[in-house]
Amino acid sequence: MPVCLVPMNPWYWTGYYLAKILARIFFRFRILHRDRRILKGPLIIAMNHQSYLDPPLAGISSGRETYFLARRTLLDGPVLGWLLPKLNVVPVDQEGTDRSALKALIRILNAGKATVVFPEGARTLDGNLQPALPGLGFVIAKTRAPVLPMRIFGAREALPRGSGRVRLRPITVVIGEPIQFREADFPPRDKEVYARLSERVMEAIAALRAE
Repeated sequence: MPVCLVPMNPWYWTGYYLAKILARIFFRFRILHRDRRILKGPLIIAMNHQSYLDPPLAGISSGRETYFLARRTLLDGPVLGWLLPKLNVVPVDQEGTDRSALKALIRILNAGKATVVFPEGARTLDGNLQPALPGLGFVIAKTRAPVLPMRIFGAREALPRGSGRVRLRPITVVIGEPIQFREADFPPRDKEVYARLSERVMEAIAALRAE
């Protein structure tokens, strides 16, 4: 699916401010360490995955227009199929493993935009962090984009995997220090480099605490 990078997308910003208001009302949503955000240039926003609430809350936390991966089946319905692309959603076939979607993210980053990526690929069942998949490392290696690690707390309690009922629970996003990469991080002919880059980001996420 072609990705159209439209500056100042009015659909996105309408959703951004609406989600921001609703998050504050229903989830007492708060963001820690806003000063660590990168508001210009290519950026990978990497967050742990607890709930369907995570993508919009990651976008709110970033403070900028972002692009998202979503399972292609979410766009099957007429309403979401029309709306989600307007909100910068890029469809993937299997929880982020579609290489064509990764290439779309690379095009977004090369255009100087930001994208949200969940290194674990799928939502957690028990609340624990899961191992990172190598897809994030692939994107990092191909773009050299900085990564802004974030960790979300409370989203699983608000909307756990397998539940269709939203609970009014407090949610916090903690923003970590940006990770900048050097050429030494990309040794040639290293088959494990993608996995290692993803693991480095996941370790940074795991180190974050809700203060």
